[in-house]
Amino acid sequence: MASIVRMPEVLAGASEAAIATWLVAKGQQVSIGVPLAEVETEKAIVEYNAEVEGTVLDLLVTEGDTVAVGDPILVVGAPGETPPGAGARNAVGEPAAPPEPETASEAAAAREPEIAPEPAAAPEPETAPEPTPAPTAGTPDPNRSEGSTSGTPAAAPAGTARRFASPIVRRLAKERGIELGSLTGTGPAGRITRRDLDALAAGGSVAVSGGSEPTGVDSATASPRAASRATATPVTETAAEYEDVPLSGMRRAIARRLTESKSTVPHFYLVADIRMDALLALRSEINGHGTARVSVTDLLLKAAAGAFGVVPDANAVWAESAIRRFASVDIALAVAIDGGLVTPVLRGVDRMSVGALAAATADVIDRSRAGRLKQHELEGGSFAISNLGMYGVSEFSAIINPPQSGILAVGAAQERAVVEDGSIVVRRVMTVTLSADHRVLDGALAAQWLAAFVDLVEHPLRILL
Repeated sequence: MASIVRMPEVLAGASEAAIATWLVAKGQQVSIGVPLAEVETEKAIVEYNAEVEGTVLDLLVTEGDTVAVGDPILVVGAPGETPPGAGARNAVGEPAAPPEPETASEAAAAREPEIAPEPAAAPEPETAPEPTPAPTAGTPDPNRSEGSTSGTPAAAPAGTARRFASPIVRRLAKERGIELGSLTGTGPAGRITRRDLDALAAGGSVAVSGGSEPTGVDSATASPRAASRATATPVTETAAEYEDVPLSGMRRAIARRLTESKSTVPHFYLVADIRMDALLALRSEINGHGTARVSVTDLLLKAAAGAFGVVPDANAVWAESAIRRFASVDIALAVAIDGGLVTPVLRGVDRMSVGALAAATADVIDRSRAGRLKQHELEGGSFAISNLGMYGVSEFSAIINPPQSGILAVGAAQERAVVEDGSIVVRRVMTVTLSADHRVLDGALAAQWLAAFVDLVEHPLRILL
């Protein structure tokens, strides 16, 4: 019997996803574990592997289309078996495509707008009814249906032919103010897809529903005096020019998750200034002799992992019924990409050499910007680092990305006057701000971790041990 394969929840919390690329074709034999498709979520592209074996009988979703988690995406069964094509497609929530007309007259009829059938004529009464007086202005006519001007329902206006689109596409069109009736879809049977909406928005020719602002004067009914008053009234306000940029899936995810974080996670903040001269000198020496290019962020990641070795109780997250502490150190790194940011997790930072960490960091940054991260790389971790120093930012506070319990915001290393042994000297100083989850980290525990981190950065040879 044919099996319907449904859209998986490839990323925790995702409610919808898109088929970026089909890796199988209709009629192809597949076995368990074979990649079926590349599934695009709000932040990553994930390969989805088959959990059943058989022959691909039908692909129910076009590449680029977004469907809800749990909706059918393809059918697998025995060779020659008839797939439940129409039923499966309707299960996605889309109306079945109309059959192709066979004749020109049928094609013309198919283009006619759908109208309600005329009601059956009432039987002739045996005696003539009393004449009904003509309704006066403002009095409803009982013989006429509401909203019509005759005894039959009004036909739909021309140009409102039915448009086929999934519920997700209809929701996105409503949110973006796009009138689906003005579009011609590129999907099967003229179906409007998400790519059509994105292409329309990119072209800047979005059809916005709704009429113009009311003027307050009807030129057809207003008196000449009222019309002259309206004409003579100067316009003192002008509409501000603006552009509505449609929200991407990533931007929606960022807004949802960070709003949830700020409203449910009790943040508190600790700030420290760190002298960076020794660490910058060590980085220059490493890059002068090694093959891998080591960044300041790489050394800060190693220092953070070392600080968790000094204060292991801080390497924990909130688990609702318990505080979960970890044996290894997994740290997320905030990476800016087009349209937002992602936070891939680097595993076992405490066990990596600086060279291996530098290579791993460069790899995840490249794949983040290419949209090729895997599902597991975006999950887990107890801590994160966000470095905006390369943009000249002196200091800032970052928002915790649950379930992680802390994030370190790193500013730029700048020359400042500091006091050493009673004398004023110039040193390169960097300000860091620790955002901590007070459910997991008390003030004293967070302060101990931050002190250990500062000590390692100011004495960076310990990072290499």
